[in-house]
Amino acid sequence: MTKKTSGIHHISAIVGHPQENVDFYAGVLGLRLVKQTVNFDDPDTYHLYFGNEGGKPGSIITFFPWAGARQGKIGDGQVGVTSYVVPKGALSFWEARLVKFNISFTKIERFGEEYLQFDDTHGLHLEIVEREKGEVNSWTFGDVNPEVAIKGFGGATLFSAQPNKTADLLENVMGLERIGEEGDFIRFRSSADIGNIIDLKAITSGRGQMGIGTVHHIAWRATDDNDQLDWQKYIKANGYGVTPVKDRNYFNAVYFREHGKILFEIATDPPGFALDESQETMGEKLMLPVQFEKNRERLESSLIPIKVRELD
Repeated sequence: MTKKTSGIHHISAIVGHPQENVDFYAGVLGLRLVKQTVNFDDPDTYHLYFGNEGGKPGSIITFFPWAGARQGKIGDGQVGVTSYVVPKGALSFWEARLVKFNISFTKIERFGEEYLQFDDTHGLHLEIVEREKGEVNSWTFGDVNPEVAIKGFGGATLFSAQPNKTADLLENVMGLERIGEEGDFIRFRSSADIGNIIDLKAITSGRGQMGIGTVHHIAWRATDDNDQLDWQKYIKANGYGVTPVKDRNYFNAVYFREHGKILFEIATDPPGFALDESQETMGEKLMLPVQFEKNRERLESSLIPIKVRELD
């Protein structure tokens, strides 16, 4: 059996104060807060999801805000850089927007594309790139409109403790196409229009340390539950320890640690984020899975209040 993931489903990271997180990803980057819930494994912590208007796979970045936790260190065993894609011609808007909000950035070129690289409030490495492909994001927030809005992930740069083994996994197990090498990077591509370009750093960077400002895991797309079960068997058959299926309400998930120490997840596209609230009202209030509803009053009083607000 051979399988191919279509690309990134979501990326999950650890950040600091939740309001600072909301201000950056909604207020500055113009993404939609599509879900506010709790970490199902640690319900005293938020789990916040940001994406395009519909909250579609390939556009979702999620956060566990740990206000007051220690700062992490970006390095091997992590997603080193998260890449966002915007429409052609929009990069000048984003350059001006970063200047407006006093966010330092650098311009770099990689594989013939120009990137704006910068850090979020809590130290996560981000970049923005223009590409033709990808559905326009119809979400408008502040000065960010569909002509310039982030469409979703451009991809990610992986930092591996064993780059050769990670490269083999990406190409021969996950089914990505190896399309080029440049400097210290190997580029892979999947079939989706967004979340489809993976740059693997071919040299080690030193071990990363989990904490604020680091990516916890990267999730890859499975079309449905049956496809995910096939992936679970396939990953196990290729010598990786994989978890049982975990119900995350908005998708099902299995996890495995690849040989370069990066935590991979395979997540189902359905059922999506309109499962427990309407498409129009997604993200407006705290949504809890059934098992935590009995604790709603306590959780709502203990979680730090957050508000989506325009900063323009």
